Amino acid sequence: MKNGLNRNGFTLIELMIVMTIIGILVSIAQPNFQKAIIRARETSLRKSLFVLRDVIDQYYADHGNYPETLEALVEEHYLRAIPEDPLTRSRTSWIVIPPEGSETSGVYDVHSGSDLVALNGTPYNEW
Repeated sequence: MKNGLNRNGFTLIELMIVMTIIGILVSIAQPNFQKAIIRARETSLRKSLFVLRDVIDQYYADHGNYPETLEALVEEHYLRAIPEDPLTRSRTSWIVIPPEGSETSGVYDVHSGSDLVALNGTPYNEW
């Protein structure tokens, strides 16, 4: 301290090294973060499909026929609201599958309206 040099703070080189290390760590973590988001959406889709299919079966057990639309499940108070498809982020994108061999329309099954492919390689609209 005789020369009056007071060394408080960091040098530019030290700051650049720290920033480089942080950048490398972020670039390593980014793909894992993206996969975690996709896995969460897939889990949410599985849960929504399970609930919808369970409610359709309950409706069939109570009425002896399948509901005409998904909205009928809400009107009959089997659901509070039609769940949002986590991949398309829409309540109207569900693909409705009618019963086979039946001349009447109805909701026998539902699939996601997404054209994307899951992490395991299967299309979401085939789940």
